[in-house]
Amino acid sequence: MRLLADALGISRVRLPAEPPAPEAPPGHRLVFLLDASTELETQLLTGWARRVAGPDAEILHVESSRIRRRRRTDPRLATVVRDGADAWFVPLRVVWLPAERQGRRTVSWVDLLKLGDPRDPRWLRDYLILLLFPDRVRIVVGEGASGASLVADHAGDHRPLDGFVTRRAWLALDRSERAERGDRYKIPRFLAEDILGDPTFQGKAVELGARRGLSPRRSLSRARYYLSEIAATHSPFLIDLIANLIHWVIRKGYGAIHYDPASIRQIAKLGHDHPLVFLPSHKSNFDRLSLQFILWENDLPPNHTAGGINMNFFPVGPLVRRTGVFFIRRTFKGNDLYKHVLTSYIDYLVERRFPLEWYMEGGRSRTGKLRPPRYGLLSWVVDAFKRRKADDVYLIPVSIAYDHIHEVGAYVAEVTGGTKEKESFVWALKFYRSLRRRYGDIHIRFAEPLSVAQSIGSGDELDVQKLAFEVMYRISMATPVTPTALVATVMLASRGAARDLPSIAGDCRQLARYIEGRDLPTTVPSLPSTEPEVASTLDLMVDHKLVTRLQVGRRVVFWMNPEQTLRSSYYANTVMHYFVPRGIAEVALRARDLDGFWADVWALRDLLKFEFYFAAREEFEKAIVDELDAEVADWRERIGTGKPVQLSPSVADFAILPFLEAYQVVADQLVATEGTPDQKQFLAACLDRGTLYRLERRILCDESVSQALYEGAVLLARNRGLWEDSDGVTERREEFAREVERLRSATGAFEPAERPSLRP
Repeated sequence: MRLLADALGISRVRLPAEPPAPEAPPGHRLVFLLDASTELETQLLTGWARRVAGPDAEILHVESSRIRRRRRTDPRLATVVRDGADAWFVPLRVVWLPAERQGRRTVSWVDLLKLGDPRDPRWLRDYLILLLFPDRVRIVVGEGASGASLVADHAGDHRPLDGFVTRRAWLALDRSERAERGDRYKIPRFLAEDILGDPTFQGKAVELGARRGLSPRRSLSRARYYLSEIAATHSPFLIDLIANLIHWVIRKGYGAIHYDPASIRQIAKLGHDHPLVFLPSHKSNFDRLSLQFILWENDLPPNHTAGGINMNFFPVGPLVRRTGVFFIRRTFKGNDLYKHVLTSYIDYLVERRFPLEWYMEGGRSRTGKLRPPRYGLLSWVVDAFKRRKADDVYLIPVSIAYDHIHEVGAYVAEVTGGTKEKESFVWALKFYRSLRRRYGDIHIRFAEPLSVAQSIGSGDELDVQKLAFEVMYRISMATPVTPTALVATVMLASRGAARDLPSIAGDCRQLARYIEGRDLPTTVPSLPSTEPEVASTLDLMVDHKLVTRLQVGRRVVFWMNPEQTLRSSYYANTVMHYFVPRGIAEVALRARDLDGFWADVWALRDLLKFEFYFAAREEFEKAIVDELDAEVADWRERIGTGKPVQLSPSVADFAILPFLEAYQVVADQLVATEGTPDQKQFLAACLDRGTLYRLERRILCDESVSQALYEGAVLLARNRGLWEDSDGVTERREEFAREVERLRSATGAFEPAERPSLRP
C-alpha cells in the first residue's frame, strides 16, 4: 500500500476542500496527532501537515479510532506531552463521505453492494474514491490543547497519559467531524470504558455484589455483563441503513409522516445546551420508527430508547440496538447491582447530553386512551439532575396519532380476554405482512417542552408523579382529532343502531363545529361535515372493519356489531378527553342544587382520574364554568328547578356512560368477592359479568365490556383501599357500588331504541 501511495503521489494530493492551517498560541509550537487507520490516510494527513507547517512539521501518531487499528500510539507521545510545555497538540483525521443523494450524504442499501460502508472504505476502495470522487474526502482538524493543560486534566484519571491524550484527540475530532457528517451521528464512543472504569462505580458495584455473596472480581464481571445487556451500541452505518428501511416499511402502509419543522428546529436548538428526554404516546409499534425517522431526517442525534427485554430477539434486537435501543428487564426487584448499572447508564447519558426516549405508559394503549404513567425511568432522570449531572433536563411530550392503526384487531382480542402474541421473528414477519392495505398518514405533534429544573421542588415521589402527569396532560392536549375519530364518536353514540348517511353527516357537522369552535388540534384543515366527506371516511372505516355498510335497494345504512364497536371506540378514545369535562358537567347539571352540582363534578373527576389526565383543579373548574356560561348563561339558576339545561351537542352518552358502566361491573364484582381478589381471576370474572349485563341490557355500551377499562377501575379500587381485605371493606365496596350507580343513573341513559341523536 505504501508503494501504491508513493506511486500515486498521495502525499502531494490537494483535496478540493482543505481546512485552514491551525494556529498555535504565541510561544507554542505545533505538534500534529494523526488518527489514521491506513497508509493512504497517513500519507494524506502527513502531506497536509507539511504543507501548512513546513517540511519539518512535528507529527505523532495516536491509535486509530476505527476498528481496523493498523496504527498504534507513538511510544514517544507521553514523553512529548509531559515535557512539552510549549507544545500545542492538534489532532487530524481523514473523513470519508458517502455520495450525495437528495441533498444528504447518508448511506443507502445500495452501498451494501459496494463492499460496505463508504465512510470506512476498504480493499482499494479508498484509493478509487480519492481518485474519482475527491470531493468525498475531507481532512478534519480537532480543537487543539497545550501539553500543560493535558497534563493538568490528566491528574486523577485512571488511564495512562498516552491513552488519555488519545481519547481527548478522538473526542475533539468527533466534534469536528460532525460538522461534516451531521448531528445524526452523535453517539457515545467510550460509554463502557467510562462507566466501568469509574472508581466510584466500581466501589459501589463491589459493595452491592458482596451483599449477594460475590467476590470483587465476580461483581465487576457481573456489572460488565449487565451493561452489555442494557446498553445501545450505535453504528452510523446501521443508523443510515435502518432509517432507509424504516422509510420503506412505513411507506408500505402509510402515506406520509406529518410534523411541524419549526418544532424540530426548536428542539434541536434546545438539545445543543441541555439533555432531552422524548416521551411519546404509545399507540403502535410504528411509534419509535416514525419518531426515529423524522429525527434522522432533520439531522438530530439518535435517541437512546428504552425497550423491553422481550424485544431483544434475533434479528430485530441486534439491529435496533445498533440504532439506539437499550433493553431493560421487565423486573429486577431485589437485584440492586443491576439497578446500579442501569442508573449509572442513565446518569452517563444525561451528563453527556445524549437524548433519551421511552414510553411513560409502559406498553401500547389497548383502548386508544393514554395509560397511567410509570415513574421508574423518570425518577432516575430526576435523580441524575439532582446529582448535578446536568444544569437542567427538558422533557419533550410527543403525541403520535394515526389515521388508522393496523394493531387494532389484536387490541380488541386482548381487551376481550385474549392473550398478547409473544414477540418473535415470526411475529415481526406478520407485522410486516399486515401492511398490505393503506392506513392513511402518521401525525407527530410536539407539545411545549417541560423543564425539570423549573418543575421539581424537593424531588420526592410526589413531585415526580406531578411531573409525569403534566407530561401526559400535555401529550393529550397535543393529540389531534382525526376524521376517523370524529365519525367513530358519532357512530358510537348510536349504540350500533343502523343510520343513514344524512343522519351521520348531520351529527358530524355539529361535533365538528364544537371541535373547531374550541380550537382543538386536528389532522386536516376541516373535519368531515358534508355528506361526501363523511361518506369517504365511512368507506375507509368499512375497509378497516370499523363499521358495516348495508344496502337494500337505494337505501344505504351503516351500523356496528359489538366487535366493530370496540374497534371504533379505540379511535374515539384517542380524543375522548376533549369531551369528558363537558360530559361531567352535563351529568352534574341534573343535581338538585349548585352545591350538588359541584359535588358531582368532583366525584366524577375523582372517579375517572385513572382514565383521563385532567387540568389542575382551579383550571378545570374555570373551564367548566366558561363552557357553561358561554352556552347557557343562567345555568346556575336553572339547576334543580325542573327546567333541565340542554347542552348541544350532548356528549355524556358517549364520553361518560361507557366508563361508568364498566366501573359498575367492577364495583358489583367487588361486592360479590370475599377477601382480597386475585387480579387475573377477578378481571376474567368481570368480563363474564359485563357480558351478562350487556345481554340483559343492564348496561347499554358494547365498549363497556372491556378488560382494559376494568383495569382502570381496579386501579381506582386499590387507590381507595377497596382491594385488600380489611375491616369494613365489604361496606366500603357496597358504598362504592352505590356511588357509581347513582352517577350512572344521572347520565339519563335511555334504552337503545329511545336513544336520541346528538342533536337537540
